[in-house]
Amino acid sequence: MDPASLAASLLPAVSDVVARRGGTMGVDTVPIERPRNRAHGDWATNVAMRLAKPLGIPPRELAEELASAFRALPGVASVDVAGPGFINLTLDAAAAGEIARTIVEQADAYGSNDTLAGQTINLEFVSANPVGPLHIGHTRWAALGDSLARVLKASGSELASEFYINDAGNQMDSFGASILAAAKGEPTPENGYPGQYIADLAAQVKELRPELLELDRAEALAICRELGYELQLNEIRQSLLRFNVHFDVWFSERQLHLPDPATGVSPIDSAVERLREQGHVYDEDDAVWVRTTDFGDDKDRVIRRGNGVYTYFAADAAYYLSKSDRGFAHKIYLLGADHHGYVHRLKALAGAAGDDPDRDIEVLIGQLVSINGARLSKRAGNIIELNDLQAWLGTDALRYSLARSPADSPLTLDPELLQKRTNDNPVFYVQYAHARTRSVARNAADSGVHRSAFDAALLAHETEGELLGALAEFPRIVAQAAALREPHRIARYAEELAGSYHRWYDNCRVTPLGDDPVTDLHRTRLWLNDATGQVIRNALTLLGVGAPDRM
Repeated sequence: MDPASLAASLLPAVSDVVARRGGTMGVDTVPIERPRNRAHGDWATNVAMRLAKPLGIPPRELAEELASAFRALPGVASVDVAGPGFINLTLDAAAAGEIARTIVEQADAYGSNDTLAGQTINLEFVSANPVGPLHIGHTRWAALGDSLARVLKASGSELASEFYINDAGNQMDSFGASILAAAKGEPTPENGYPGQYIADLAAQVKELRPELLELDRAEALAICRELGYELQLNEIRQSLLRFNVHFDVWFSERQLHLPDPATGVSPIDSAVERLREQGHVYDEDDAVWVRTTDFGDDKDRVIRRGNGVYTYFAADAAYYLSKSDRGFAHKIYLLGADHHGYVHRLKALAGAAGDDPDRDIEVLIGQLVSINGARLSKRAGNIIELNDLQAWLGTDALRYSLARSPADSPLTLDPELLQKRTNDNPVFYVQYAHARTRSVARNAADSGVHRSAFDAALLAHETEGELLGALAEFPRIVAQAAALREPHRIARYAEELAGSYHRWYDNCRVTPLGDDPVTDLHRTRLWLNDATGQVIRNALTLLGVGAPDRM
């Protein structure tokens, strides 16, 4: 029995007690959680403490009445009242053990839930400038953003993960000029981009366009800019794919500046007028302003300068509106530690567009990550490349380590620890637990143990109760991680589950000793073993981390 099923079975009993007391239900579900101390039972609820005040009853008195009703429910072995009104429930082995069969039957779908059903979400993250390789500053949101996308989808949302390509503006001209200078053997221009990767791009451009150096400078510059952009963006895509990061949408900033062939109006032009229609745009000092202070911004923002040139804020506005036009009611932006100033600006923009800044947009800021002993890239010269980190530490170790801590706390990784094949290394500890479940399954098959029988009541060992309770928690953990935008909860759960499994493995055999016969206990324990492997695999998949069969 999982927490949702238990809560559903308790609700009618709660409703009956409340009705007898002449009250009305103040809750539509019974809150269920795992007690920290296993001696307190399998599950606990504070429903009596929530309902006591509106009913005018002491919480402990209501808890005792509810406990009496709960004891009569099928599958409940015992019920105790603790403290001011907590109710602790222990399930009988048969009811608790059924979760193993449920997990095996649901397989990859176990953990999925519908808590975010009906929500359309656009999740934007990484969004690196396409003028250089991805670096350590991008790695945290690459790992966490992709994991968050997986968790949000698993919780029923209709979600698109999106990479916003900042491919407009002076930076692209500087990028092209840097490549052309390298192709000609000239020094890097002022405000240009240094590094061996520029020389590598220049060599590729010359190979693709052998006539480059014979063209006039304007044409050669355009070729270097566009071909270099295409090559560098492709490398970014490939780096992310190797890092097991997927984007549903790659959105080019350039399309916001392109006029519609029929009307001559660009999305940015349209965005300004749409904001004006909302009543938050005004003209002053020959410039066009958005009154973002109406929505908590520290100052109003210029959207078009007096010379007619649009600001970056104009592109932000057009981009935000494009997300709404594409059907996304909720927008989540994952930004780096140096983007705190964007929070109020983007929320104010949502308000100016007619949305609710507190409901329709979220701006999450990720703190810096550092890795002891990481060296600057030989290609880029002044950064630590994602490609180098991946080759050094491996995708699984890097992704797992980045995903297991909250994004809003600074993080320093220890490469020596991440390369150890010991239980001190969290990713090894979890992956080894999965590999052990597969090894147990192989040994069981060799010993003639198959899932041909299942008797949940046989799973009565103390470690089996602990393991079953942990397995039953997984859907709630996924839903919680989605609601709080905290995928690190999946990693921490996986580590706790691995610990429960290892303790069970040390105490309970799936295969018989020596010439002992195979019994239904062995067969039923194989279900539990395979259920645990399935849940660990599902958790690692949500983190974008592999689940090896052997280690």
